[in-house]
Amino acid sequence: MLANIRNKYDKTSRIAVWTGPETKRMIHKQAKRRKQKKTQKWKFPYKETINLVKFLVALAVIFFIFRFGSQVLDWPIETISIESTFERVDILQIEEIISSELNHGFFSINLSIVKERVASLPWIDKVLVSRRWPGKLEISVTEQIPVARWGDSGLLNIHGELFVKEARHISSELPLLNGPEDRSYEIAQRFISIQQRLIPFGLDLRGMNLDERGAWEMTLSNGVSIRIGRRNISEKFDFFINVVANFILSQDTAISFIDMRYDNGFSVSHKK
Repeated sequence: MLANIRNKYDKTSRIAVWTGPETKRMIHKQAKRRKQKKTQKWKFPYKETINLVKFLVALAVIFFIFRFGSQVLDWPIETISIESTFERVDILQIEEIISSELNHGFFSINLSIVKERVASLPWIDKVLVSRRWPGKLEISVTEQIPVARWGDSGLLNIHGELFVKEARHISSELPLLNGPEDRSYEIAQRFISIQQRLIPFGLDLRGMNLDERGAWEMTLSNGVSIRIGRRNISEKFDFFINVVANFILSQDTAISFIDMRYDNGFSVSHKK
Protein backbone atom coordinates (compact mmCIF):
# COMPACT_ATOMS: atom_id res chain seq x y z
CA MET A 1 0.00 0.00 0.00
CA LEU A 2 2.97 2.28 0.66
CA ALA A 3 3.94 1.99 -2.93
CA ASN A 4 0.66 3.50 -4.05
CA ILE A 5 0.83 6.43 -1.67
CA ARG A 6 2.39 9.62 -2.86
CA ASN A 7 3.81 12.07 -0.35
CA LYS A 8 3.58 15.69 -1.29
CA TYR A 9 5.19 18.32 0.84
CA ASP A 10 4.50 22.02 0.45
CA LYS A 11 7.55 23.93 1.64
CA THR A 12 5.66 27.22 1.78
CA SER A 13 2.75 26.09 3.97
CA ARG A 14 4.66 23.34 5.79
CA ILE A 15 1.71 20.90 5.31
CA ALA A 16 2.14 17.21 4.51
CA VAL A 17 -0.52 15.72 2.23
CA TRP A 18 -1.04 11.96 1.98
CA THR A 19 -3.02 10.60 -0.96
CA GLY A 20 -3.97 7.07 -1.94
CA PRO A 21 -6.96 4.83 -2.77
CA GLU A 22 -8.05 4.38 0.87
CA THR A 23 -7.70 8.07 1.62
CA LYS A 24 -9.75 9.04 -1.42
CA ARG A 25 -12.58 6.70 -0.48
CA MET A 26 -12.66 8.12 3.08
CA ILE A 27 -12.75 11.69 1.78
CA HIS A 28 -15.58 10.76 -0.63
CA LYS A 29 -17.69 9.25 2.20
CA GLN A 30 -17.22 12.32 4.42
CA ALA A 31 -18.24 14.62 1.59
CA LYS A 32 -21.35 12.50 0.93
CA ARG A 33 -22.36 12.67 4.60
CA ARG A 34 -21.97 16.46 4.64
CA LYS A 35 -24.12 16.73 1.55
CA GLN A 36 -26.85 14.58 3.13
CA LYS A 37 -26.86 16.75 6.25
CA LYS A 38 -27.20 19.87 4.19
CA THR A 39 -30.11 18.51 2.16
CA GLN A 40 -31.99 17.06 5.22
CA LYS A 41 -35.37 18.77 5.60
CA TRP A 42 -36.87 20.00 8.91
CA LYS A 43 -39.98 18.09 10.00
CA PHE A 44 -42.77 19.66 12.02
CA PRO A 45 -43.22 17.83 15.40
CA TYR A 46 -46.88 16.93 14.84
CA LYS A 47 -47.02 14.27 17.56
CA GLU A 48 -45.49 16.45 20.28
CA THR A 49 -47.67 19.39 19.32
CA ILE A 50 -50.85 17.32 19.44
CA ASN A 51 -49.94 15.97 22.90
CA LEU A 52 -49.28 19.50 24.16
CA VAL A 53 -52.62 20.75 22.79
CA LYS A 54 -54.45 17.82 24.44
CA PHE A 55 -52.82 18.62 27.78
CA LEU A 56 -53.72 22.33 27.57
CA VAL A 57 -57.31 21.52 26.62
CA ALA A 58 -57.65 19.07 29.52
CA LEU A 59 -56.20 21.67 31.91
CA ALA A 60 -58.65 24.30 30.66
CA VAL A 61 -61.59 21.90 31.03
CA ILE A 62 -60.60 21.09 34.63
CA PHE A 63 -60.26 24.78 35.45
CA PHE A 64 -63.67 25.70 34.03
CA ILE A 65 -65.35 22.74 35.73
CA PHE A 66 -63.87 23.74 39.07
CA ARG A 67 -64.55 27.45 38.60
CA PHE A 68 -68.10 27.33 37.34
CA GLY A 69 -69.01 24.07 39.07
CA SER A 70 -68.05 25.46 42.47
CA GLN A 71 -70.12 28.57 41.79
CA VAL A 72 -73.15 26.48 40.90
CA LEU A 73 -72.70 24.27 43.98
CA ASP A 74 -71.75 27.16 46.30
CA TRP A 75 -74.99 26.95 48.20
CA PRO A 76 -75.76 29.19 51.19
CA ILE A 77 -74.83 28.08 54.70
CA GLU A 78 -78.14 26.89 56.10
CA THR A 79 -77.09 25.24 59.37
CA ILE A 80 -74.44 26.07 61.99
CA SER A 81 -73.43 23.50 64.60
CA ILE A 82 -71.45 24.78 67.61
CA GLU A 83 -70.12 22.19 70.05
CA SER A 84 -68.73 23.17 73.46
CA THR A 85 -69.25 22.73 77.20
CA PHE A 86 -70.52 26.35 77.33
CA GLU A 87 -69.38 26.90 80.90
CA ARG A 88 -67.63 30.17 80.11
CA VAL A 89 -68.24 30.60 76.37
CA ASP A 90 -71.42 32.31 75.19
CA ILE A 91 -72.88 30.81 72.00
CA LEU A 92 -74.40 34.18 71.05
CA GLN A 93 -70.91 35.72 71.02
CA ILE A 94 -69.72 33.08 68.59
CA GLU A 95 -72.69 33.56 66.28
CA GLU A 96 -72.23 37.33 66.32
CA ILE A 97 -68.52 37.33 65.61
CA ILE A 98 -68.87 35.04 62.55
CA SER A 99 -72.11 36.52 61.20
CA SER A 100 -70.41 38.54 58.44
CA GLU A 101 -68.67 35.41 57.09
CA LEU A 102 -71.97 33.57 56.73
CA ASN A 103 -72.79 35.69 53.68
CA HIS A 104 -70.41 33.46 51.74
CA GLY A 105 -71.47 30.12 50.31
CA PHE A 106 -70.54 26.57 51.23
CA PHE A 107 -67.30 26.57 49.21
CA SER A 108 -66.41 30.26 49.28
CA ILE A 109 -66.52 30.72 53.07
CA ASN A 110 -63.02 31.10 54.52
CA LEU A 111 -62.68 28.58 57.34
CA SER A 112 -59.40 30.10 58.54
CA ILE A 113 -61.03 33.49 59.13
CA VAL A 114 -63.93 31.86 60.98
CA LYS A 115 -61.46 29.97 63.17
CA GLU A 116 -59.40 33.09 63.95
CA ARG A 117 -62.45 35.12 64.91
CA VAL A 118 -63.84 32.46 67.25
CA ALA A 119 -60.41 31.89 68.82
CA SER A 120 -60.11 35.62 69.58
CA LEU A 121 -62.94 35.40 72.12
CA PRO A 122 -62.09 35.11 75.84
CA TRP A 123 -61.97 31.68 77.49
CA ILE A 124 -61.42 29.81 74.22
CA ASP A 125 -58.45 27.47 74.00
CA LYS A 126 -58.88 25.56 70.71
CA VAL A 127 -61.22 25.84 67.72
CA LEU A 128 -61.96 23.37 64.92
CA VAL A 129 -64.02 24.46 61.90
CA SER A 130 -65.25 22.19 59.08
CA ARG A 131 -67.86 21.93 56.31
CA ARG A 132 -70.48 19.22 55.96
CA TRP A 133 -72.31 18.80 52.67
CA PRO A 134 -74.55 20.29 51.51
CA GLY A 135 -74.85 23.46 53.63
CA LYS A 136 -73.66 22.91 57.17
CA LEU A 137 -70.85 24.64 59.07
CA GLU A 138 -69.51 22.79 62.12
CA ILE A 139 -67.56 24.55 64.90
CA SER A 140 -66.03 22.72 67.85
CA VAL A 141 -64.77 24.85 70.76
CA THR A 142 -62.55 23.78 73.66
CA GLU A 143 -62.71 26.15 76.61
CA GLN A 144 -59.78 27.28 78.71
CA ILE A 145 -59.23 25.42 81.97
CA PRO A 146 -57.86 27.69 84.72
CA VAL A 147 -55.39 25.97 87.04
CA ALA A 148 -54.28 28.93 89.14
CA ARG A 149 -54.88 32.58 89.92
CA TRP A 150 -52.29 35.10 88.86
CA GLY A 151 -52.02 38.03 91.22
CA ASP A 152 -55.27 39.80 92.04
CA SER A 153 -57.28 39.16 88.87
CA GLY A 154 -55.33 37.04 86.36
CA LEU A 155 -55.85 33.40 85.40
CA LEU A 156 -53.37 30.80 84.15
CA ASN A 157 -54.40 27.84 81.98
CA ILE A 158 -53.13 24.25 81.86
CA HIS A 159 -50.40 25.33 79.41
CA GLY A 160 -49.02 27.86 81.88
CA GLU A 161 -50.31 30.79 79.82
CA LEU A 162 -51.83 33.94 81.28
CA PHE A 163 -55.04 33.89 79.24
CA VAL A 164 -57.08 36.38 81.31
CA LYS A 165 -55.52 39.42 82.99
CA GLU A 166 -58.69 40.96 84.40
CA ALA A 167 -61.17 38.24 85.36
CA ARG A 168 -64.48 39.31 86.91
CA HIS A 169 -65.11 36.27 89.04
CA ILE A 170 -62.21 34.19 90.35
CA SER A 171 -62.64 31.12 92.50
CA SER A 172 -60.73 31.37 95.79
CA GLU A 173 -60.19 27.62 95.59
CA LEU A 174 -57.65 28.06 92.81
CA PRO A 175 -53.97 28.18 93.87
CA LEU A 176 -52.42 31.65 93.97
CA LEU A 177 -49.27 32.49 91.98
CA ASN A 178 -47.38 35.80 92.13
CA GLY A 179 -44.33 37.27 90.48
CA PRO A 180 -43.14 39.52 87.63
CA GLU A 181 -45.61 39.34 84.75
CA ASP A 182 -42.87 38.68 82.20
CA ARG A 183 -42.02 35.50 84.13
CA SER A 184 -45.59 34.26 84.57
CA TYR A 185 -45.05 31.37 82.16
CA GLU A 186 -41.92 30.17 83.99
CA ILE A 187 -43.66 30.35 87.37
CA ALA A 188 -46.71 28.51 86.05
CA GLN A 189 -44.57 25.77 84.52
CA ARG A 190 -42.73 25.21 87.80
CA PHE A 191 -46.00 25.19 89.69
CA ILE A 192 -47.59 22.61 87.36
CA SER A 193 -44.48 20.40 87.51
CA ILE A 194 -44.25 20.44 91.33
CA GLN A 195 -48.01 19.97 91.69
CA GLN A 196 -47.95 16.81 89.59
CA ARG A 197 -44.92 15.39 91.41
CA LEU A 198 -46.59 15.95 94.80
CA ILE A 199 -49.65 13.84 93.93
CA PRO A 200 -48.10 10.50 95.06
CA PHE A 201 -47.38 12.08 98.49
CA GLY A 202 -50.92 13.29 98.97
CA LEU A 203 -49.69 16.87 99.25
CA ASP A 204 -51.28 19.80 97.47
CA LEU A 205 -49.49 22.95 96.36
CA ARG A 206 -51.62 26.02 97.03
CA GLY A 207 -49.31 28.88 96.21
CA MET A 208 -46.02 29.90 94.60
CA ASN A 209 -44.30 33.26 94.76
CA LEU A 210 -41.27 34.77 93.05
CA ASP A 211 -40.26 38.08 94.59
CA GLU A 212 -38.37 40.99 93.06
CA ARG A 213 -35.04 39.65 94.36
CA GLY A 214 -35.59 36.34 92.54
CA ALA A 215 -36.34 34.28 95.65
CA TRP A 216 -38.88 31.44 95.35
CA GLU A 217 -41.37 30.38 97.99
CA MET A 218 -44.16 27.78 98.01
CA THR A 219 -47.16 27.16 100.24
CA LEU A 220 -48.77 23.76 100.78
CA SER A 221 -52.46 23.11 101.49
CA ASN A 222 -51.61 22.27 105.12
CA GLY A 223 -50.22 25.78 105.57
CA VAL A 224 -46.51 24.84 105.51
CA SER A 225 -44.36 27.45 103.78
CA ILE A 226 -41.30 26.25 101.78
CA ARG A 227 -38.57 28.86 101.34
CA ILE A 228 -36.47 27.86 98.32
CA GLY A 229 -34.26 30.92 97.89
CA ARG A 230 -32.50 32.30 94.83
CA ARG A 231 -29.70 29.83 94.04
CA ASN A 232 -29.71 26.34 92.53
CA ILE A 233 -33.47 26.48 92.08
CA SER A 234 -33.92 23.31 90.00
CA GLU A 235 -31.74 21.25 92.34
CA LYS A 236 -33.63 22.51 95.40
CA PHE A 237 -37.01 21.72 93.87
CA ASP A 238 -35.76 18.17 93.21
CA PHE A 239 -34.43 17.95 96.78
CA PHE A 240 -37.81 19.07 98.08
CA ILE A 241 -39.59 16.27 96.21
CA ASN A 242 -37.04 13.56 97.00
CA VAL A 243 -36.36 14.38 100.68
CA VAL A 244 -38.40 17.20 102.21
CA ALA A 245 -41.83 15.95 101.14
CA ASN A 246 -41.33 12.65 102.96
CA PHE A 247 -40.00 14.53 106.00
CA ILE A 248 -43.17 16.64 106.17
CA LEU A 249 -45.34 13.54 106.11
CA SER A 250 -43.32 11.92 108.90
CA GLN A 251 -43.80 14.79 111.36
CA ASP A 252 -46.39 14.53 114.11
CA THR A 253 -46.15 18.15 115.17
CA ALA A 254 -47.37 21.00 113.00
CA ILE A 255 -44.69 22.70 110.87
CA SER A 256 -44.70 26.45 110.33
CA PHE A 257 -42.09 26.69 107.57
CA ILE A 258 -39.10 24.89 106.08
CA ASP A 259 -36.05 26.90 105.09
CA MET A 260 -34.14 25.41 102.13
CA ARG A 261 -31.89 28.40 101.47
CA TYR A 262 -28.83 26.51 102.74
CA ASP A 263 -26.27 24.98 100.41
CA ASN A 264 -26.71 21.61 102.11
CA GLY A 265 -29.78 20.56 104.05
CA PHE A 266 -32.67 22.56 105.47
CA SER A 267 -34.07 23.86 108.75
CA VAL A 268 -37.55 23.38 110.23
CA SER A 269 -39.64 25.73 112.29
CA HIS A 270 -42.57 24.23 114.18
CA LYS A 271 -45.73 26.00 115.16
CA LYS A 272 -45.96 26.97 118.82
